[in-house]
Amino acid sequence: MPTSTVEDYLKAILLAEPPSSLVSAGSETEPRVSMGQISSALSVAPGTVTAMMKTLSDGGLVTYEPYSGVRLTEHGRRLATHVLRRHRLVEQFLVEIMGMDWSEVHDEAERLEHAVSDRLIERMDEMLGFPEVDPHGDPIPDIHGVVRDAGHLADLAGCALGVRVRVSRVADQSPEFLRLAERRSLKPGSELTVDHRDVAADTVELSFPNGEPLSLGFRAAAKIQVEEV
Repeated sequence: MPTSTVEDYLKAILLAEPPSSLVSAGSETEPRVSMGQISSALSVAPGTVTAMMKTLSDGGLVTYEPYSGVRLTEHGRRLATHVLRRHRLVEQFLVEIMGMDWSEVHDEAERLEHAVSDRLIERMDEMLGFPEVDPHGDPIPDIHGVVRDAGHLADLAGCALGVRVRVSRVADQSPEFLRLAERRSLKPGSELTVDHRDVAADTVELSFPNGEPLSLGFRAAAKIQVEEV
């Protein structure tokens, strides 16, 4: 059985890949994930990442090329999506069943994803009604490790003006930003329209169906992903 550290590395690599790589098997044409990306995601020294990549490569979980990067093998991808499934189902369970705030469940899920059994995870999935996304709008891998392809999602900084859109995903899952999104009614499922953008003023002017206006900075707007209603 892989250790929790190995699982953390595999999940970090999976999440650092382009979205299309989450739903397709590995191939030699896929881009590699750099050591810097993994180091930043896990807050560990680059030298530590390099040593772990050699270990994972010896274990058949990744293909590693110095100065080029790393890709998950088929076996490594299966393990990574398994961990990701547990993490996102735990998050959804903590919010929907346990009543926890969506801004505080990430760290709890980070710990529980290594401890819960497969039997418990499948029971959680059943109790939740087999959800496709977690509280932040991220897709939950199914029991076979397949991740639903949501296609390309625009964001509030670049979507069409004057078109009704629905929030699908919040890309920044830091507690501070999630609390901001909740205060501004920008949780997944919320509907709104982008009325105007002012680059010089760094503002995106939004309105909700009830006519209530909202002004958001470009940096924050780029983290709110949406789809047309």
